Amino acid sequence: MDAQYNPRTVEEVFRDYKGRRNGLARALTTDVEEFFRQCDPEKENLCLYGFPNEHWEVNLPAEEVPPELPEPALGINFARDGMQEKDWLSMVAVHSDAWLLSVAFYFGARFGFDKSDRKRLFGMINELPTIFDVVSGKSKTKAPTNNNHSNSKSKSNNKMKTSEPRAKQPKPQLKEEDHEDEAPDAGEDGGGAAGGGGGGGEEHGDTLCGACGDNYGQDEFWIGCDMCEKWFHGKCVKQRQQQAGAPVLLRPPPSSGEGRPAGLAA
Repeated sequence: MDAQYNPRTVEEVFRDYKGRRNGLARALTTDVEEFFRQCDPEKENLCLYGFPNEHWEVNLPAEEVPPELPEPALGINFARDGMQEKDWLSMVAVHSDAWLLSVAFYFGARFGFDKSDRKRLFGMINELPTIFDVVSGKSKTKAPTNNNHSNSKSKSNNKMKTSEPRAKQPKPQLKEEDHEDEAPDAGEDGGGAAGGGGGGGEEHGDTLCGACGDNYGQDEFWIGCDMCEKWFHGKCVKQRQQQAGAPVLLRPPPSSGEGRPAGLAA
């Protein structure tokens, strides 16, 4: 119906294709209510046309036989009320895509496009979403991916992964601190010399003296034996608090029942 417009180069044919495509896409999306109204099933065979100026039209097919340009699908109006609207629009979109390609390569054949021209034209056309993609919403999921962004994101993730062990390096310092904290406890338990203060009162409050059998008194000097691992009153083993700093080794109380150790070994 617009045979007087004849693009001759690959770029001109692509512009023609793009204009017709935009017009058809508008008819099936933003102007869909008007398009639906014009496709009256009571009318004769109707076709959907797209023009290079991005306009669309529902009209009867061309009277010329054969037509100057390839014709779009006939009778799209007959199926309007017999299908779901979404399915009907998708059907029209598929036929519109086929018509657009036939028009574009009709011009290519008419003006002698060679193999490289046809390949370049198809490549340019294939970069655009089809009308079916637009109507069905698939074009939203086909956004071009940025490889540079993906690579930089991948490198960023690798850097984050390699930096994780560095964040865990302070842990050995915590272990050393724990070891230092435990050292005084070991001295108190094993070296009886630190047991004379009031700090050990709660720990040994329920402990009986290995010599006299009495409980620990809070104000009394208390000392442990490294051999038998028992605790004694300082007075029971003849030790004073001033002597607790010296290295001493208490002998365990004799089993004869005398109640007190025999003495001290320097």
